[in-house]
Amino acid sequence: MTEHSGDILHYLPRSSRDELWGVVCTTAGHQHVPPGTDYPVSRHPAGYHFSKGKGRVLDEFQLVYITAGRGRFESASCPPTVVEAGSMLLLFPHEWHAYSPDPEVGWDEWWVGFYGPNIERLVENGLLSRRQPLFRVGRSSGIERCYREIIETVEEERMGFQPLISGIVLHILGWVLFRHANLLRTDDPLVGKINRARALMHAGFGHAHSPERIAREVGMGYTWFRRTFRAYVGMAPAQYQQTVRLNKARELLTTTTRSISEIAYALGFESVSAFSLFFRNREQISPSHYRARYRGEALRPER
Repeated sequence: MTEHSGDILHYLPRSSRDELWGVVCTTAGHQHVPPGTDYPVSRHPAGYHFSKGKGRVLDEFQLVYITAGRGRFESASCPPTVVEAGSMLLLFPHEWHAYSPDPEVGWDEWWVGFYGPNIERLVENGLLSRRQPLFRVGRSSGIERCYREIIETVEEERMGFQPLISGIVLHILGWVLFRHANLLRTDDPLVGKINRARALMHAGFGHAHSPERIAREVGMGYTWFRRTFRAYVGMAPAQYQQTVRLNKARELLTTTTRSISEIAYALGFESVSAFSLFFRNREQISPSHYRARYRGEALRPER
């Protein structure tokens, strides 16, 4: 098979200490495959090598980012699927898969391999699924830079590089899920209404605008609004409003010199005691002690 000087392949050492972080990187690289080139390259070690016809099974997860070209992908849980530039493949451990570029087009790919209980937990909780191994996320120079940073960090071989590159992997994975979800909903008119509702909640955190009123302002019936809001945001509208108020309370307590009573009324509470009860129920500490703790000041212990 033909190998290219621009190809980058790294297989990484890791220790039991690295595994304590919950995510460990195993491999990273980049490959440019011109049209008419044999695929894959021949330099992969035995545990990673595969033939286009037979595929392979890995002992780890991999994120494979296709930034140019076109090809195909299939796995034990996914039928043959066209892969376009801007696609991210998520390979699962112990899952047969096969992928390759179109011989007439070729492609550019970046990859990083990893494993660990933090990733397994995402699978167990349904956030990652073998039935959804392909994410159409588009081209991102920022994500390409993440792959480059992983490769450059590995090549420097500094002590303690595993936690750094594992953190970058989690960033890439979070970006993929975020980007995929938002691209799927770009043309959904309901998403625009939910985003407007959230903007109203942020702008009106100091006013007693009920979820019912906000539903009317965005042109939705309340029952449908509440159900759609929860499905998109992950919590009910009223809970989201309270979260906005709590976050604003934290901000005002830690970044301003306004009194507790001024903050209470700015947030729309009828009294300081109502604000204090709201804050204590969520933070297990009073507003005054929260502010003092942030500033490193000493107050009498709360009873």
